[in-house]
Amino acid sequence: MLQGFFQIALTLIILAVIAPVFGKYMARVFLKKSTLFNRAINPIERFIFAVAGVRYKDNMTGRQYIQAILISNLVMGVFVFSLLMLQGLLPLNPTILNAPSWDLALHTAISFVTNTNQQHYSGETTYSYASQMLALCFLMFTSAATGLAVGIAFIRGLTGRLLGNFYVDLTLSITRILLPISFCGALLLLLAGVPETLASPAIVTTLEGTTQTIARGPVAHFEIIKQLGENGGGFFGINSAHPFENPNTFTNLLATITMLSIPMSLIFTYGIFANNTKQAWLLFWMVFSIFIVLVGITAVAEYQGNLFVNNTIFGGEQPNLEGKEVRFGWAQTALWAVSTTATMCGAVNGMHDSLMPTGGFSTLFNMFLQIIWGGQGTGTAYLFIYSILTVFITGLMVGRTPEFLGRKIEKKEIVLASLVLLVHPIFVLIPSAIALSFPDTLAGISNPGFHGLSQVVYEYTSASANNGSGFEGLGDATLWWNLSTSISLLGGRYIPIIALLLLADSMAHKQPVPETAGTLRTDTLLFTSVTAGVILILGVLTFFPVLALGPIAEGFQLLRN
Repeated sequence: MLQGFFQIALTLIILAVIAPVFGKYMARVFLKKSTLFNRAINPIERFIFAVAGVRYKDNMTGRQYIQAILISNLVMGVFVFSLLMLQGLLPLNPTILNAPSWDLALHTAISFVTNTNQQHYSGETTYSYASQMLALCFLMFTSAATGLAVGIAFIRGLTGRLLGNFYVDLTLSITRILLPISFCGALLLLLAGVPETLASPAIVTTLEGTTQTIARGPVAHFEIIKQLGENGGGFFGINSAHPFENPNTFTNLLATITMLSIPMSLIFTYGIFANNTKQAWLLFWMVFSIFIVLVGITAVAEYQGNLFVNNTIFGGEQPNLEGKEVRFGWAQTALWAVSTTATMCGAVNGMHDSLMPTGGFSTLFNMFLQIIWGGQGTGTAYLFIYSILTVFITGLMVGRTPEFLGRKIEKKEIVLASLVLLVHPIFVLIPSAIALSFPDTLAGISNPGFHGLSQVVYEYTSASANNGSGFEGLGDATLWWNLSTSISLLGGRYIPIIALLLLADSMAHKQPVPETAGTLRTDTLLFTSVTAGVILILGVLTFFPVLALGPIAEGFQLLRN
């Protein structure tokens, strides 16, 4: 037990040390200050901008930034969909895989272009090396960079700066952050035993004398950007539970750190942009505290195991090891499950369907809130949406004019902030209700009762939150699931992005208001505590009925048995 919790604590300490340093580096990148890679990367970036016709110093309005995102993402999505449909004609297809069905290809293209990577397929048996490298891995970089660009543009607007240029931000995100770290990380994964080969699957003779086909491929470079970009889509069907994606505890630690590093660090990037590192630290520890609580209750439940099974079979306390890789055990699986749903990564090193009800509660709760630590770039933006609402609510309570960073919060900002928070439950609860109304024909539930409800809600929550993980056990490889989750994927991604950028643009053009004795300061422990309360109350009020009918009810059912 102590060893497991020591592993969790050590990982969290490493991340707490890395986050402020990495956050400062990202701030220097997007503030156009000198960094370690300037001499090597500057010529490459100038060439890219020259070829693309992008002028480095041009700034976009909110509408122009939105237009650039939507057009570029549409072009990339169509390009990838076309590659997937032409898979059978492309090279690097050693297992001679034909094109998937149109609805699966459409769902895959939408899923990856929205930085979700929700998989209704098994990677090694559905997509060729060419599809995984040229289509899916390509989107892993560009979709992650898109989210990071949105987060930075939002921070700029919030702190009174112009939003910047999307194409410049997209390029800097890849050349200065995603690509260098991915290159180094892929080398470390190679040294640790993750394969990177174009060779066909290996045919081996087992000890029983039968033959077995072992899938392999160019995994190492795919795996690192999967984690760093919070993409989550696995090269193999069982994702990071596969020994070729995640062979040992070192690769598991590396994957966990890369998964959490950018969203944790962006809070400090904001602090530098706002010239208010005190507020950044307060927000960091607020989110960190909620994160630790969720990790703690999940880990304790996995260590205690299923009481009904233990009393019936083992006659004593045994950890819950169903659906887990023994090389990671209960502790690292619990930490990963909470981390992957907190960061909107979606990769798994164990089956979430096998988690105890507390684990199901934590993973769903993370995706309901989307700010612990949240999506790539957008999670930080969501955190400040809650801060803006807190300013508005507390201002009304004490009779002060709502202001954030010296700029008034007015009707337009509140409407846009409310839209950001309302989109998610709409694209989760409505399609879930439709699917649950037809459990035999649409839902595809493999576990009846409370757990089955969680399976359905989890799938739409994962899609709308752009997470991509699944409870599994759900028959989701159908036309209904491919198309219905595609709607949630698109709505959960682009409507909030549009609202966030319009809000940021509005804040950027507001005249700063001088600070007075009546100004409500947002860099105090009291305000941060109130913000935490607003976050938890809004999350509970919106989704509590679903949690009560799903993991909470399942937990009480196990206790009764």
